[in-house]
Amino acid sequence: MIRWPLALVALMLSAGCAADDMTVQPTLDGQPPIVIAHRGASGERPEHTIAAYRLAIDQGADFIEPDLVLTRDGVLVARHENEISETTDVADHPEFAARKATKTIDGTQVTGWFTEDFTLAELKTLRARERLPKLRSTEYDGRFDIPTFEEILTLLAEVNAERKEEKKSPVGVYPETKHPSYFVSIGLPHEAPLLAMLDRFGYRGRAAPVFIQSFEVGNLMDLRAKSDLPLIQLMDAEGGPADRPDTSYAAMASPAGLKMVAGYADGIGPNKAMVIPRGALGRLGDPTRLVRDSHAAGLKVHPWTFRRENYFLPLGDKGGVNPAGHGDLASEITAYLKTGIDGLFSDNSREAVAAVRKTGER
Repeated sequence: MIRWPLALVALMLSAGCAADDMTVQPTLDGQPPIVIAHRGASGERPEHTIAAYRLAIDQGADFIEPDLVLTRDGVLVARHENEISETTDVADHPEFAARKATKTIDGTQVTGWFTEDFTLAELKTLRARERLPKLRSTEYDGRFDIPTFEEILTLLAEVNAERKEEKKSPVGVYPETKHPSYFVSIGLPHEAPLLAMLDRFGYRGRAAPVFIQSFEVGNLMDLRAKSDLPLIQLMDAEGGPADRPDTSYAAMASPAGLKMVAGYADGIGPNKAMVIPRGALGRLGDPTRLVRDSHAAGLKVHPWTFRRENYFLPLGDKGGVNPAGHGDLASEITAYLKTGIDGLFSDNSREAVAAVRKTGER
């Protein structure tokens, strides 16, 4: 009866020990890793709202990340998916009941309400809600609308004008093109409105504080042909790009695959399990070669997504058995920082910024 709890405690204390023993490896350019506010401060406000982006900026994020989809009238708006029943109150609007549909998105059937079936004016009548209500507070549900990309860039312009006066570096933007080949198939491509809006707000050249990201390949190649803005190839631990059915992310993450990616992108955004996988009982294992191989190919590495709820944390960093409780996010992030990653996506900018600063002081 006594040996099992002691063994469990020992296992929890030893979780991630391989990463803890590592010397901190350098980033590709020797600069501190960046903190990317994943959908804004989405651990504390409904994701993809101006309130979430503003809070993330206040918490010290280097970049804010909007996922971009399009409306029927061709306007870029920020939503996690083009299907919006999880993140808005659309189901509570009887005037839109007939808009519910079933569509095939990237080979998967999805039922709900889709941004491309609404004008911007119609979407603006909806209100955002928490996407993970079992893990996070819903107290802010119904308070915020769906922001356009233009509104997000306007926020950054205002913030960065103040930061310039204070001689601080600008907060950047890290937009993701969601389901780009699907949107092309319905006559609503991302590329032209995205590049036009970025250019309008002064995002030009290799040094601009922006990264454009995608899980697909073709639209990144198209963007590279039209622009010299920094691009990031996203990768998941399984599967492959929706527009490249014969290609896997695992193959793209090989040394040969990374060299090909470097031909059109400036970095990769891998699932964090591709950098440090989890082993038995969810404990962190040994780091892979992905960061080293990516740096050898000249690519930055920005893994996703770091969250403070116990549900998402590795065994040794959990703060209890309640899935919604908060654990030691800083510990998990520190293990990844030691591999030399160039940045990270987090729902919790405050904790991520603190972890980066603390690791840099060692």
